[in-house]
Amino acid sequence: MTDGGSDNPTNQPASPTGEAGSHRVSVSDDLEISTYLEIGTSGTTSSAASSGSRDQVSRDCIAVIHFGSQYSQLITRRVRELHVYSELLPHDVSEDRVKALNPKGFILSGGPSSVYDEGAPTIPRFILESGKPILGVCYGMQALVHQLDGVVAPSDKREYGHAVVNVADSQSPLFEGLPSQFSVWMSHGDSITQLPAGLTTIAQSENSPVAAMSDGKGIYGLQFHPEVVHTANGRDLLANFAFRVCGCEASWTPDIFIESNIADIRERVGNGRVICALSGGVDSAVVASLLHRAIGDQLICIFVNNGLLRRGEPERVVETFERNMRMNLRHVDATDWFLRRLRNEE
Repeated sequence: MTDGGSDNPTNQPASPTGEAGSHRVSVSDDLEISTYLEIGTSGTTSSAASSGSRDQVSRDCIAVIHFGSQYSQLITRRVRELHVYSELLPHDVSEDRVKALNPKGFILSGGPSSVYDEGAPTIPRFILESGKPILGVCYGMQALVHQLDGVVAPSDKREYGHAVVNVADSQSPLFEGLPSQFSVWMSHGDSITQLPAGLTTIAQSENSPVAAMSDGKGIYGLQFHPEVVHTANGRDLLANFAFRVCGCEASWTPDIFIESNIADIRERVGNGRVICALSGGVDSAVVASLLHRAIGDQLICIFVNNGLLRRGEPERVVETFERNMRMNLRHVDATDWFLRRLRNEE
């Protein structure tokens, strides 16, 4: 699997096994799984929060635009760790949905595409014309350059793993309080060869003459990934964007999200009952937990073991949700049913 926004939260270097014909760098299965675990064990990171939730009025927001990276939720998580609400939105999100969210800025995620690929995702025009701050990360930065009439091209040398960036503009609010040189995590096969008019280089690395860019008015781009643990000062960099560039206040917490959604659930369900399909994964587990806290025994969770789960996973799901959390869980072992029908299937 290739991804312009890949990271390595296991603290183990992944092998840069690029695929033939691709301008992106593959990441190992271990890397992908470990990142999902980091996301999944960090509390509420789901992007499914409704833009009409009760906590919307009292908090600032940064919208993360998803360009296909399997790690986009990690950016959302990092912003939320700063006590700024963040929501993950698809790259083809409607203008009405963004307006309802009322973000103070945008972060454009990485992704597996190259900007010159046919059908490559693009930044919505209304975001570019919003006048609000924008931070592009890897593919997000390259999409900015491409759509603002700069030039992105395949690089002679792919850059994957640790790199050192040198800050060229120490006065940039994005780098305020950061050292003039620090280690980052790179994962890209394309490079910016010509910046659009009005943008300048504010950081460089050995293999990336444009490791960071800015127009001095709120548009920024990073070729590296501030959301991953391997980028030193990544949290501080995102904090600078949220607070110094976007002007957000640190007024949101997961508790606010949880309590507001519990209140919404109780209001919507009333005396009714709810059926929840529970897989044991992050998304359904978060939904089931919120529902159970809100309506208790009015919730029925259905967990189907299809025989293709990890070893011991069905037992852990039952132990966690039925015995420990005391949910009303209906466990169906359909292993034989599924495997019989998969037999002889290619």
